[in-house]
Amino acid sequence: MSTPFPFTAVVGQDDLRLALLLNAVSPAVGGVLVRGEKGTAKSTAVRALSALMPEVDVVSGCRFSCDPDSPDPACPDGPHEPGAFASRPARMVELPVGASEDRLVGALDIERALAEGVKAFEPGLLADAHRGILYVDEVNLLHDHLVDLLLDAAAMGASYVEREGVSVRHASKFLLVGTMNPEEGELRPQLLDRFGLTVEVAASREPDQRVEVVRRRLAYDDDPAGFAARWADEEAAVRARIVGARELLPSVRLGDGALRQIAATCAAFEVDGMRADIVMARTATALAAWAGRTEVLAEDVRQAALLALPHRRRRNPFDAPGLDEDKLDETLEEFGGQDGDGPDGGDDPDPGPGGGPGGQPEPDDAPQGDGDAAARPEAGEGGEPQPSGSGAGEQQPARAAEPFRTKVLSVPGLGEGAAGRRSRARTEHGRTTGARRPRGALTKLHLAATVQAAAPHQRARGRSGPGLVVRRDDLRQATREGREGNLVLFVVDASGSMAARQRMSAVKGAVLSLLLDAYQRRDKVGLVTFRGSAADVALPPTSSVDAAAVRLESLPTGGRTPLAAGLLRAHEVLRVERLRDPARRPLMVVVTDGRATGGPEPVALAGRAARLFAAEGTASVVVDCESGPVRLGLAGQLAGELGGTAVTLDELRADSIAGLVRDVQGSSRRAA
Repeated sequence: MSTPFPFTAVVGQDDLRLALLLNAVSPAVGGVLVRGEKGTAKSTAVRALSALMPEVDVVSGCRFSCDPDSPDPACPDGPHEPGAFASRPARMVELPVGASEDRLVGALDIERALAEGVKAFEPGLLADAHRGILYVDEVNLLHDHLVDLLLDAAAMGASYVEREGVSVRHASKFLLVGTMNPEEGELRPQLLDRFGLTVEVAASREPDQRVEVVRRRLAYDDDPAGFAARWADEEAAVRARIVGARELLPSVRLGDGALRQIAATCAAFEVDGMRADIVMARTATALAAWAGRTEVLAEDVRQAALLALPHRRRRNPFDAPGLDEDKLDETLEEFGGQDGDGPDGGDDPDPGPGGGPGGQPEPDDAPQGDGDAAARPEAGEGGEPQPSGSGAGEQQPARAAEPFRTKVLSVPGLGEGAAGRRSRARTEHGRTTGARRPRGALTKLHLAATVQAAAPHQRARGRSGPGLVVRRDDLRQATREGREGNLVLFVVDASGSMAARQRMSAVKGAVLSLLLDAYQRRDKVGLVTFRGSAADVALPPTSSVDAAAVRLESLPTGGRTPLAAGLLRAHEVLRVERLRDPARRPLMVVVTDGRATGGPEPVALAGRAARLFAAEGTASVVVDCESGPVRLGLAGQLAGELGGTAVTLDELRADSIAGLVRDVQGSSRRAA
């Protein structure tokens, strides 16, 4: 077994180390989520924590790590006789992002269960992690069905495996630790709230500290055992301090004054539910025990708020996590009286800069022209267009309007992509639609089809008792239909014809709304923009919709409309992504007024580019941004050549008059 990097040798990252240590002192805090850029020792610190955890006593021979003082009465290996027990180090179990459901919760031998009535159960990772640490690296990339199982186990302290009437239950209480890089996508709010604490980490910008990081890492790589030995005394001291804090924890007093500060802080920052109050109380108590005190002070409450509240204040994936520390200090001071004292009322807390979420942006004072003619100054001397990234035709980015709930846009047909919530697909979860012979290991038994396949052979197999004689060839896998996530590629027209302030604000608001919808439906997203004389990939396909929102917000406008260039660049992006992930079906969303200018025969060239998508059957929708009393209908013509459909900005809203769910047609349907 390799020697882990010593926890006490990690340079800096004080908040990260403190959050992990508080969970070691009081596992009831609820775990920690570590967010940050790559290469910031997130995984190193988490793996090093396991060496500091005190040993646990377990029932000898129990595969589910039952506590000998209070064994689980429903343990599959029980009932346990009192007496025999063993001590072992607390486990740190890693959950791979690509793990199967059976690997997480355990596997039931369905063939023996049907033929013999025996619950032959092989424990999974949730059983291994009981009374230890469950670590998920890149937790934001975990499949939805695994996230659901984690949520259930974390909420109930137990794992349930149910297959066609045969069920197994075992205790599963663990310290949940996750790491993630926000650039790769955000975490579902339900799982985010399950983490007691969250920490943002970043690499130091101090040269001396960076030098020390490199020096220690090189020394560890050269001689891991020798490096760990040099830090053994510091590790032992921290381990002893954890044990002492655990023993002191039951004696720590959380007074009414501190509890009032906790409640007032959670109310002032408008966090949902009561879990934040409970986590803050447990964290403040653990902080006092870690400091060797038996009384919770205001400084403990403040530190607990900084660790427990930032990730609970996010209302949507585009909100930046964080806490207004000035507002926090004001709240703590206002409610900082003695136990039982404090103000009886008062004005509502200041909502802070910017007020509540959202608000319609104010349009710019100066009116802007609508159409390519307004952007003609982009041409330089001699009529040569300037580069798309700069020039006289470029205008400052417009702010996005308030997002709204959009109609459901889905890809036709039946896919087999990653689980999500957009288009119909064959999935491991969903409603049962049929049965087939299993390909490899059986995961979802179709009981009726299995019995039907085995029934004709019972006499030939010598059946004499009540049990059904089942052979491997009789087993049938259930085929299920659910929903998949797609690749939603946005192709956004940023030319001069789209550059009017209020108009571009509405366009960005619509794209932002579609991005929010993509986040909720577990899609990957990409962003291609075109203006001037070229098209750019503003964001390659990614799971991070908030990264797409940032690129969209800073998108400049102006210049001609190279529609063909935008479509061809989108075609190339989809071609490359199809090689990387052939099972994920694309949905292209073109946001434009349909105009094509610049270069020879721009309209004909755009038509030929559009027909490439129609020939390949790529699902597409055109968001028609044309405005004004006179409309040319160019976006509708483009949708017809793409083999897709067109919707106006108003029709995109779910609450519009035409508020029916609209499937994107990927073949021959033309816009009305």
